[in-house]
Amino acid sequence: MKKTDTDIVAEVYNKFKLQFYRDVLSGIQNRELSLSTVEVFSVEIIAALGNPTINEFAEYCHISSPNATYKINCLIQKGYVNKVQSKQDKREYKLEVTEKYYKYYAISQSYVAKVLERVKESSTDEEYGSFIRMFQKMSDELMPEVDLSK
Repeated sequence: MKKTDTDIVAEVYNKFKLQFYRDVLSGIQNRELSLSTVEVFSVEIIAALGNPTINEFAEYCHISSPNATYKINCLIQKGYVNKVQSKQDKREYKLEVTEKYYKYYAISQSYVAKVLERVKESSTDEEYGSFIRMFQKMSDELMPEVDLSK
């Protein structure tokens, strides 16, 4: 049975996820990572949103502010997130991920870098340039539901 374009893209996406999950779960087994699945998703969202407030995080996730506050407090206690007072508005606190998060984040990025290096090695410069331009176009223009510029 011939794979559709959707099948092919979903297969690549699933392979990235599976490798990431395997690496994260092995980190949990080795006590390097102490986050629940929901906490992993939450800290990933906070990092991707780029220093959101608690309310911005809650809005993005479509959850209540008390629920968001609970999740964030757990992440603060575990050392993955800090609340930083805004210099412009002292009543507002921004969320920032910590160095501990970046060590965790390196798990997923190392595999992405490995696959990207393989793409580069197996492609012409022109093919690789087209590949990167297409991903840039996807990010900039074709995924408006996921706006990280806020």
